[in-house]
Amino acid sequence: MTLVRPMVDEVRIQGLGVIDEAVLDLSPGFNVVTGETGAGKTMVVTSLGLLFGGRADPQRVRPGAGRATVEGRLVVDPGGRVVERVEEAGGELDDDTLIVTRSVSAEGRSRAFLGGRSVPVSLLINLADELVAVHGQSDQQRLLQAGRQRGALDRYAGGALTKPMRAYTKTYQRHRQVAALLEELTTRARDRRQEAELLRFNLEEIEKIDPKPGEDVELAAEEERLGHADALRGAADTAHEALLGDAAAAFEAANVVSLLGQARNALDAVRDHDPELAGLADRLAEAGYLVSDVATDLAAYAESVDADPARLAAVQERRAEVTALTRKHHGQSLEEVLEWARASAARLTELEGDDDRVEELRAEHDELAERLSGEAAELTAVRARAAERFSEAVTKELAALAMPHARVHVTVTPTGEYGPHGADEVEVRLAPHPGAQPLPLHKGASGGELSRVMLAIEVVFAGADPVPTFVFDEVDAGVGGKAAVEIGRRLARLARNAQVIVVTHLPQVAAFADQHLLVEKSSDGSVTRSGVTALDREGRVRELSRMLAGLEDSELGRAHAEELLELAAQER
Repeated sequence: MTLVRPMVDEVRIQGLGVIDEAVLDLSPGFNVVTGETGAGKTMVVTSLGLLFGGRADPQRVRPGAGRATVEGRLVVDPGGRVVERVEEAGGELDDDTLIVTRSVSAEGRSRAFLGGRSVPVSLLINLADELVAVHGQSDQQRLLQAGRQRGALDRYAGGALTKPMRAYTKTYQRHRQVAALLEELTTRARDRRQEAELLRFNLEEIEKIDPKPGEDVELAAEEERLGHADALRGAADTAHEALLGDAAAAFEAANVVSLLGQARNALDAVRDHDPELAGLADRLAEAGYLVSDVATDLAAYAESVDADPARLAAVQERRAEVTALTRKHHGQSLEEVLEWARASAARLTELEGDDDRVEELRAEHDELAERLSGEAAELTAVRARAAERFSEAVTKELAALAMPHARVHVTVTPTGEYGPHGADEVEVRLAPHPGAQPLPLHKGASGGELSRVMLAIEVVFAGADPVPTFVFDEVDAGVGGKAAVEIGRRLARLARNAQVIVVTHLPQVAAFADQHLLVEKSSDGSVTRSGVTALDREGRVRELSRMLAGLEDSELGRAHAEELLELAAQER
């Protein structure tokens, strides 16, 4: 089974800055990018930044292009986390190659594609942590900030810091939650007391009236019946007499039941002669039974209806109380009032338990504060050990970069103020020569020294970062001579285990590259285009001569270029 070495295999650029169209064919080892000032070297780094989720600046779109597009072919580990993330997003690989595309329009609209699938740019940013580490001059300025130096040390500490940081973060977040709850309960105590008093008053009023579900409907019906008792009883009596009353018989007026009986008797006498008529006789019999039952029920109803002024007054008073209660609650129905009462009772219980809750939270707050202190101290200890190793590693790199007497000191100082990352203040200091007081980087180093210190830091980071590709954008600025040769040597050594892409002005650095890419600018009258060319041996000699002497065909420059290439070949 062939071992796959992850790397950026190819980058295609269209409409980006001065670059109309260019292709970067990259090698697995040390790739260097050179060219005259303004030729577009920076666009190479910008394209890689875009590819891995960098900010889409519409001003970078080439005038007249309408859209800038960068497409990258990345060789990835088929069993690695990157492939898992791609498949989760619905993307696909071409063998072991992942296609990543990023475009930005002149209006600022950005689009990203991963394995042929449209994805949010945030996914590219997340994948970048697994694929590439970019180190440039902007990173140098950021590293001069105290917060960045703490982050840099944490990144160097790596796995040793992961578990204690996870525990600290969990405790810190809970500590903040408890502190916020305590703040609310104590500073808003008056408001909460007033809320409790208002709830208690309204609940007592509802409890005093004690309404039952559906009582308002029942009271309305009872009031209606009691208010019309005489009319209801009279109507029932009249109906009863008409259906089955003795008064009708006394005046020789037939009631309904009697008439139905006469009709049925007439039909029963001849029903045997026609089945249809017999059916009608049976239906008359059923009607007679039904009317008789209704008449009996009417009599019972008339007996039950009784005008009761006292009960009517009581019902009207009770209904007025219930109606007033619902109106007080903004015209809600009785069911809504009862539901409000249930919810408010629960809220009142919560408010009345504030004192107990405050005591519980204070106890938890104290316990968390003690735990936070211990976990922060553990972070300090891990950082202190990492700082010692980091200081030694960077100092060792400086010796190889023609600063043999310089010493780097990384200080870790607990502040006692707990934040999201602990309570430590981290500062990188430099003593450029023996006996010198270690000073912060921006005070203790000249421009050239700062560049070398930063490169040493980047190289140390590169050894600690488990990423396959490193991009260095002119971190060798301000360096020359022997130090420049040492920079080239260090980058070449780094490239033995990772892909390295470097944008540089230094021929001493460029000579160590496995692949030399030249960014050339040409003019066709009104439009300037830049292209990227992979140089052969003769092309490298010419370019290094230009970088050394400013002249491509200078004999001295060519001789020096040949010498640099020979030196680099021996080192590799």
